[in-house]
Amino acid sequence: MECWPEHQAALSVFYKLTTQWRTGFAGATGLDYGALPAVFRLAGVPRADWAALFEDIRVMERGALHYMREQNSQ
Repeated sequence: MECWPEHQAALSVFYKLTTQWRTGFAGATGLDYGALPAVFRLAGVPRADWAALFEDIRVMERGALHYMREQNSQ
């Protein structure tokens, strides 16, 4: 998958969070943000970048949730 360099860190962390979805009877509800610090550290993300990266991940999370809900409604 192609990715612009400025988005590579966010995409890498997002992929590492694929097992961290919170789910309920209606399906996924969002990512478990409690896992973020450990993933950031393991991915070598500088602490100064965490806040901005978190916002990027939230954008991807919203898109993924929208996609999953569309798939479940078909």
